[in-house]
Amino acid sequence: MKARKSKKRAPSFRKLLKTSKVKLDNKLKNKQYKQQSTAKKYRKEQRKLRQAVKDVVSKKPLPLDDGKRIHRAQRTEEEEEEEEALPLDMMDEDDLQLLKDLGQMPSFLTRDLSSSEPIHVKKRKQESIIEKYEKVPRRLQTEPEKEVIHLLPIKDKCGIIPQTREKPVVSINTNEDEEQEEMELEEVVSENPMPKLTTEEYIIERRRKLQEKKIHIAALASAILSDPESNIKKLKELRAMLMEQVPDVAVIVRKLVMVSLMELFKDITPSYKIRPLTEAEKTSKVRKETQKLREFEEGLVSQYKFYLENLEQIIKDWKQRKLKKSNVVSLKAYKGLAEVAVKSLCELLVALPHFNFHNNIIVLIVPLMNDKSKLISEMCCEAVQKLFKQDKLGHASLGVIKVISGFVKSQNYVVRPELLKSFLYLRIKEIEVKKDTEDINAPRKFMYYKEKRKSLSRMQRKWKKAEEKLERELREAEASESTEKKLKLHTETLNIVFVTYFRILKKAQRSPLLPAVLEGLAKFAHLINVEFFDDLLVVLHNLIESGELSYRECLHCVHTAFHILSGQGDVLNIDPMKFYTHLYKTLFKLHAGATNGDVEIVLQCLDVMLTKRRKQVSQQRALAFIKRLCTLALHVLPDSSIGILATNRSLMHTFPKTDLLLDNESQGSGIFLPELDEPEYCNAQNTALWELHTLRRYYHPVVQRFASHLIAGAPSEGSEALRPDLSRRSATELFEIYSMKTMTFNPPVISTNPSKKDKISHVESYLNEDLSQLIRTHCNETTSQLPLDFTRYFKTSGL
Repeated sequence: MKARKSKKRAPSFRKLLKTSKVKLDNKLKNKQYKQQSTAKKYRKEQRKLRQAVKDVVSKKPLPLDDGKRIHRAQRTEEEEEEEEALPLDMMDEDDLQLLKDLGQMPSFLTRDLSSSEPIHVKKRKQESIIEKYEKVPRRLQTEPEKEVIHLLPIKDKCGIIPQTREKPVVSINTNEDEEQEEMELEEVVSENPMPKLTTEEYIIERRRKLQEKKIHIAALASAILSDPESNIKKLKELRAMLMEQVPDVAVIVRKLVMVSLMELFKDITPSYKIRPLTEAEKTSKVRKETQKLREFEEGLVSQYKFYLENLEQIIKDWKQRKLKKSNVVSLKAYKGLAEVAVKSLCELLVALPHFNFHNNIIVLIVPLMNDKSKLISEMCCEAVQKLFKQDKLGHASLGVIKVISGFVKSQNYVVRPELLKSFLYLRIKEIEVKKDTEDINAPRKFMYYKEKRKSLSRMQRKWKKAEEKLERELREAEASESTEKKLKLHTETLNIVFVTYFRILKKAQRSPLLPAVLEGLAKFAHLINVEFFDDLLVVLHNLIESGELSYRECLHCVHTAFHILSGQGDVLNIDPMKFYTHLYKTLFKLHAGATNGDVEIVLQCLDVMLTKRRKQVSQQRALAFIKRLCTLALHVLPDSSIGILATNRSLMHTFPKTDLLLDNESQGSGIFLPELDEPEYCNAQNTALWELHTLRRYYHPVVQRFASHLIAGAPSEGSEALRPDLSRRSATELFEIYSMKTMTFNPPVISTNPSKKDKISHVESYLNEDLSQLIRTHCNETTSQLPLDFTRYFKTSGL
């Protein structure tokens, strides 16, 4: 039991966890202080003992001459002491023996015997003072406490041993040393400064660095193109150059790397989408060629993803105007980098619609279509339009339309009109229509199992199964999507487009998006369901009557309404007289200024309203429009005049009785009222097309030709007939061909460079005529009777 009690038990790990760190440190310090105090006391006692021995040894013997004198003095002292002290006769032998023993002890030798105090009184006082001093808490100069990281404990035979590790702390001395070293280095640099380069030397050095970077980029790109599967890892090296840190060439190198990577991905990307491998495919054993192809595809997809992330980050930095810590690229250079990044994304959007992350590119591009920068917005819109034009199936178009529709709604319809104008480039001509009973009961290509079992024998079922399997394999081998799938995609796309259009018509009627919406409705009107026609026409008429729309938007409303009525709307019994009246009223708002370009919309409206609906148009209405169009041709530029005269030509062919406008005699009662806005009641049959005679003397040759042709009654043969290049083209095509956007003569004026002799002869003939006229007036004689030769006269005079 005693052995067990004497053996100390190791503290448990739980007890160690409960004990705080400060308490453990205090225990350790107290133990150290006790050891130091005991050692100090022991050294003090040893020092006193050595001093007492030295004093006894160093005492010298007395001289003999002074012995009597000293003896007398000692006697006198002894006598005095005897008087004061007790007589020795009265002391026992034991007491004398004790005094002798005490006299031999060192403490007895060092003690002042004259004092009557006890022997150990001073020692006790000193010890009490020391104990009090030790009990007072005091601060010692200790090292700074080191932070400890607690590790998992170790279990041993003796018990659980806690494990700790000191956390490395950077000492102040090392920092001071480093600062001193830096100061020394700066002093060395200041003593030996680098030679400053001149402007010419700096440009040469920059060109050298840039040439080295270009060669490196070209080498990496050529290696990847030569063998993509083996050198796919070099894509990472090339992509790392997007973070170029040399300030002189950082911007140009990053732009070159972005464009190079974009071209590389366009070249080495396969024509199919790469899917991730399943767990079973990863664990299965494959051939070396297959494994190599898998590694190539995996590396290509990962690098393509990182490249797109880098482009996105460049655009974000430009948008947020964030300056990097490295300060390699200035804020002004961010815009140039962002433009190249957007250009690369647009190229990948158009070139790789089938590859991975195409939807991610769409999500990046669509918000940039509404960017404040006109250049970036135009680039993104052009890319989306190209994608719509080349997308035959409709997968990519559907993805873009979904994102655009959601973006327009999220922005509360406050976006650029170019976003909705891009819808006009969709390649949608057919959609799924509700099937009739005949279509529903149409025979299927494949038979159900029960039908086969009833109608076919076992051998026939076997052959039928093989035939169906072969048809499926052939369809997959051809890689041609079925018409049904294509129609389904087009139907879904057009539904989203119409939802966007109708939302704007309902909620944002004053939005600048309205012309784009109306233009889109006009294009896809033949695909709108007939059930919506009545409501849509009412909405368009209310928009026009509200008076809040501009004349251009009103023209779009009219154009949309007649597109709806010219297609499936023929079956509806609707009189669009109000739309005719509005167009007739709006024509005189056009002129040769800023509104000249809107003549194209008018020409399209007239074609739909009058030419294609000839059976529903009265003669009075046709006469009124022809007269007003001829008047309008005098107020616009030559391209618009040509288009208007070409429209009048087609109307004269469509309505032959309108040739009465070429006659001066009026027919019927009434007077022509040009200021009246109702084409049916303006009495246009009582007027004539006198404007054609004015246009006959127009400066543009094509306008002259059209005016002469119409005056002659628009013949198809004879001297007044038009050339084939004019007669076979529509009014809209002629308007575009003879466009005046560049404000130059179209066609250009034929420049003739007459010689000097021709100029002199021209002047001579002109002067001869004038002078002969003068002489005739004064002499009343004819030209043949004049005696003077004016030609010879002017030659001699030097003219």
